[in-house]
Amino acid sequence: MGDAVLEQLKAGLKASGLDFTKPPLTARAEFEAMLATIPVQEDIAFSTIELGGVPTLKATTPQAAADAALLYFHGGAYVVGSATGYRALAAELGRAAGVITYSVDYRLAPEHVFPAAVDDAVAAYKAVLDQGIAPGRVVIAGDSAGGGLVVALLVALRDAGLPAPAAALTISPWVDLTCSGSTIATKAAVDPSLTPEGLVAMAGHYLAGGNTAQPLASPLFADLAGLPPLLIQVGSAEILLDDAIRLAGAAGAADVPVQLEVWPEVPHVWHAFAFMLPAGRAAIDQAGAFLKARLAPAG
Repeated sequence: MGDAVLEQLKAGLKASGLDFTKPPLTARAEFEAMLATIPVQEDIAFSTIELGGVPTLKATTPQAAADAALLYFHGGAYVVGSATGYRALAAELGRAAGVITYSVDYRLAPEHVFPAAVDDAVAAYKAVLDQGIAPGRVVIAGDSAGGGLVVALLVALRDAGLPAPAAALTISPWVDLTCSGSTIATKAAVDPSLTPEGLVAMAGHYLAGGNTAQPLASPLFADLAGLPPLLIQVGSAEILLDDAIRLAGAAGAADVPVQLEVWPEVPHVWHAFAFMLPAGRAAIDQAGAFLKARLAPAG
């Protein structure tokens, strides 16, 4: 792109000094402080609720269909991040899809290790259905670790015999906690946000020494057969590029309807910076259109 705003964003991310190798509480506070600088549109109504006992931030935009839902899972490598910190991104995706957004504050490591996040995701999804919303009127989305959690949730729902949502979106998904993707190394010099060392450290907190290749922790290695339509969006300037590419390949090989979009030169979860980055706004709009088109008709 060579865009001045994009280069400014990358420089700012690089200078922020976020370091996932720091102690979890320190990394959590610093990450939350960065997220707090992201502006939120004034026409969004927020309320704090619980879904299946899991704290959740409900976001309603004008014209959002009351009988449809987007269940959103935030990023942060299973250790940092929050629904409040990601409220702008989640709500704007819901706006683009024309539905109410439920952003789930699943439990974080190291206080709550795997499979706590997966258990919370399943509980929240079941609670949405218990409200009377048909599964065909539900879509799910997430970024980074939340993108991996989306895929793990879909696998867990299938294995439990529960109805699948209409479609799913994964943004810059982290689906391989063994950190064995080729771009973990080859994109390290151009990724302004993530480092290989940071991901390895966070995987250690989440798995607590357990097997990093477990299918619900690293859903790249899960059986993906029977999953609903999937959209994967990833930037070319991030070390998780290969996670997204391999996920698309695995899903396609399992006969899952899958679309992979690689956006040139943009960094990890660039959607979060839609307030300043046109590519972020465009990606949100395209993702929202994908999700909206796959919702079952109202009624």
